[in-house]
Amino acid sequence: MFDTADFTLTAYTASDGENLAVYDWPLAEGSAQRGTVLLVHGLGEHAGRYHAVAHHLNAWGFAVRAYDQYGHGQSGGPRGGLNHDMRLLDDLADMVDATRARTPEGLPLVLLGHSMGGLVAARFVAMHLRPVDALVLSSPALDPGLNAVQKVLLATLPGVAPNLRISNGLDADFLSHDPAVVEAYQADPLCHDRISTRLARFIADGGPATAARAAHWSVPTLLMWAGDDRLVQPAGSAAFAAAAPGAVVQSHCFEGLYHELFNETSDLAAPVFQRLHEWLDLLFPAETLP
Repeated sequence: MFDTADFTLTAYTASDGENLAVYDWPLAEGSAQRGTVLLVHGLGEHAGRYHAVAHHLNAWGFAVRAYDQYGHGQSGGPRGGLNHDMRLLDDLADMVDATRARTPEGLPLVLLGHSMGGLVAARFVAMHLRPVDALVLSSPALDPGLNAVQKVLLATLPGVAPNLRISNGLDADFLSHDPAVVEAYQADPLCHDRISTRLARFIADGGPATAARAAHWSVPTLLMWAGDDRLVQPAGSAAFAAAAPGAVVQSHCFEGLYHELFNETSDLAAPVFQRLHEWLDLLFPAETLP
């Protein structure tokens, strides 16, 4: 399904014994490493969809690691399920620890989270679960845009049926303006449309809880979101950017783009990659690294 010539796929045993699928895109032999980026994917997808992102980061001198979150891709757990409220955060803590252990001393570790993965990464940073050197948020699910009925259901259902899994309601047509991206997503057997009530509540509660910490943000962060996002509310990112310290959180709204900023058509995605590249160069100048 994927080109395996330049990345490895291994199994990692989480602290509770569950297996997580881990992807590594190492730098070419002899290349100078500037740091490591740990990717956290979104709802219903998997880390194997970040091949292009990893290639850009490799070209800029960053080793890349990603993993399929619990209930996603080739990792354990029912599709879209969540066996306890801290599951995704605990797994990220495990992955940060394991990634730190393999990153050369003195080099930075950067978290990059997209959509639900952006929420998980931001929540992780807000709760100070592990130190990281920087954070990149791509269309984070800080505001899933719940209506009044959905809010009532999430106030009751997780308590009585936490493992009930239903359609996540995401319309793949609004992932990207590139029809090939949409078609590949729809044909991908590792993508799914399931979400449990417990996972839905994690997203619904986690967004506001994270946004409430924006004014106190201390980790250097690049927040990028799509102005024409139909899958999460752009207003959530805009509100976070407005409340966060400008010296710590750099933000950019890409008007007219759909949800998957990195998977847009090449002309639309080019400024996104350029913004990320410039921010990484500013934060981690190659000449100052050990």
